[in-house]
Amino acid sequence: MHTSQYFSPELVLFINATTRNDVLRQMVHHVHCKGKLSDEDAFYRAIIEREKIVSTGVGMGVAIPHAKLAEYNQFFIALGILYKPVDWQALDDAPVRLIFMIGGPDDKPTEYLQLLSYLTKTIKDEDLRKKLLTTDKPDEIIALFNSNFG
Repeated sequence: MHTSQYFSPELVLFINATTRNDVLRQMVHHVHCKGKLSDEDAFYRAIIEREKIVSTGVGMGVAIPHAKLAEYNQFFIALGILYKPVDWQALDDAPVRLIFMIGGPDDKPTEYLQLLSYLTKTIKDEDLRKKLLTTDKPDEIIALFNSNFG
């Protein structure tokens, strides 16, 4: 899987928020402003509904909120890096600082599962997680994915 088709520097954002819903709202708004979402409110509602099923806080300080909607034709990943940890009700009860938000079409389940699998494997790399938290340049963050995992 080549990450450049999903990640872009314009979808990397640094967030100063205190709640999970504030983080999600800021990320969805940013992605909408960058032209990746046609309906900001519908996507936000879908993300929140997904969180109600089970937390997308997967552990290790990482959350992977995601939603699929019929009107989208390709996937994207937005990366939010929090200045301060936020409680996400994660599986390991640890607060979250890295958020990989996935959006895309609801009719491409294989690509979607491959993307989730890729992210799950990628976030297990402790060195990468540390580098992401100490790098403040979106281009460098994308380069980390492209050179090490892409």
